[in-house]
Amino acid sequence: MFFTILICKILRFVGKLIGRGSSMPGQIALKFSPKILSKVKLPELVIAVTGSNGKTSTVEMIASVLQKEGKKVIWNREGSNQIEGVTTLILSNCTLGGKLKGDVLLLESDERYSKFTFSFFKPTHYVITNLYRDQLTRNGHPEWVFDAIAPSVTDKSTLILNADDPLVSLYGKDRENVVWFGMDKQEFSFAENRSVYDDGAFCPNCKKPMKYNFRHYNHIGDYFCESCGHKKHKTDFTITEANLAEGFVTINGKRRISLAFKSIYNVYNILACFAVCSLVGIDEEKIAADVSDYVLKNGRVVQYKLGNSNGTFLVSKHENSVSYDQSIRYIIGRDKPCGVIIIVDAVSRRYSTGEISWLWDIDFELLKATCVEKIYLLGAHCEDLRTRFSFTEIPAEKLYVNADIEAAIDDIKAENREMLYTVTCFSDKAKFLSKVEVQQ
Repeated sequence: MFFTILICKILRFVGKLIGRGSSMPGQIALKFSPKILSKVKLPELVIAVTGSNGKTSTVEMIASVLQKEGKKVIWNREGSNQIEGVTTLILSNCTLGGKLKGDVLLLESDERYSKFTFSFFKPTHYVITNLYRDQLTRNGHPEWVFDAIAPSVTDKSTLILNADDPLVSLYGKDRENVVWFGMDKQEFSFAENRSVYDDGAFCPNCKKPMKYNFRHYNHIGDYFCESCGHKKHKTDFTITEANLAEGFVTINGKRRISLAFKSIYNVYNILACFAVCSLVGIDEEKIAADVSDYVLKNGRVVQYKLGNSNGTFLVSKHENSVSYDQSIRYIIGRDKPCGVIIIVDAVSRRYSTGEISWLWDIDFELLKATCVEKIYLLGAHCEDLRTRFSFTEIPAEKLYVNADIEAAIDDIKAENREMLYTVTCFSDKAKFLSKVEVQQ
């Protein structure tokens, strides 16, 4: 074990010097000692977060709260959430004798790799945020992702589950050590499905038609199945009021939290963070104060200037239609004249750039809102975007299409529009932000 840890530490040090990723040291360590993670002495508190969306943001906020309370938190802030990256994180923060040098191990875990990571150790607290159709070339249907996560869910962990997700809630079936979080009906909740597709149409338990009292977005809401009785569980941590216009939420009717980013996504991430931190003993008043007006540092939301235009850059998870939908809903929810830039240039990881079927699951029809003055479709897949938009009611004259991102930015700058929003994925983030003035 000594040799494996030493090698990992050296490789991690060298990797930082040359700007290489954090997975390689762990990958090599696992070749030397495949079961090394089972030999490490971990702290009493091991918190893990998985799910389709919200992992990175939730983990960052949990880390921030715990650190403000004086805890030494070892966490994968770089986002390396597969077993190789987790191995690098743990071994590079161990003594040579194999003891983790921290009070808390906090892990964002890739939903496909949780079963591998947590075969060697079990989280004391395990958050599952949501399950959506996500990266279809990699994950397929949400129920496939459910099955991928399932082996990592054991009785040894306290589960913290999103009760508003009918698929996630199945992990809590017939279990006692479950804590539930969710949201009461709000002004923005609606009765009928508004998405291009409906992953909540059928009960995940018995496959019969699912009914909803209301939805917050997509299949997230208050559901029930008349055939098998599967329904939303009573929640322990509840958003009792969510005012996105004024920018605040109230948890359990008494803890008011101000929102730096006024989106439903952010609300659920805050709620999951609040639940975890409360469960591990942090005073709820302190938690509320710590996450109020919290600005994420993970680059998911970036403010920029382009000439005289003020801009907001929204990173959406690639090949994740729900993520793009929520970015678009955030934009139109501001209800102020703006231009919207959509970039699809590369596909994340190692998947075929020819796979663009996920574009058809995004509800681009929302952009016909009167506040959206112009839509800019940029990148290598701009013509695929144009084709997708031709099946909406948005007039063609409202669109600007250009594969050359740099040239397009010059054109957009010349228009001198008051407000811009840019929606793209991490793979294309730098291509845009390197050409504008990022606001710190």
